Amino acid sequence: MSIVAARIDNRLLHGIVATQWVPQYRPQRVMVVDDEYAGNPTKKAGMKMAKPAGIALSIISEETALANFAAGKYDDHTVFVIAREPSTIRAIQEAGQEIPALVIGGTVTPAEGVEAMQVGRRAYVTPAEAADLQAIAVAGVPITVQYVPADKPEPLSKYISF
Repeated sequence: MSIVAARIDNRLLHGIVATQWVPQYRPQRVMVVDDEYAGNPTKKAGMKMAKPAGIALSIISEETALANFAAGKYDDHTVFVIAREPSTIRAIQEAGQEIPALVIGGTVTPAEGVEAMQVGRRAYVTPAEAADLQAIAVAGVPITVQYVPADKPEPLSKYISF
């Protein structure tokens, strides 16, 4: 098994993730799966500055992540996956990768007129995201809402029924 955990976080790799979540899971690699960042050298360079020392970092598209997992590229080390969208985690799971745990951290506050449910202090879920999260949960992945490790983890099922 290569994935130790996954996180939904609209800021992807940032200070809280680097200093609190990475030590929590102790992966050998942090994998940011995001098409926008993977295709933007400036954003990629900025994110690389947040990389914790001694940890490998991949900032790759969903397509590359799926291809790399399928090729067994990460079979020999542990990976902490970070994405902005639950659909990305669902695609990785549906491609055959085991996700031992999914943590929902901070998400974007929905724009006015966008239907979304608040699930924790800093997280919102749209109906489409709820469907992805439900599919992930039904496959047996525990999903919690937790901004920082010091916060008490709340099961997503407290907010959304599965």
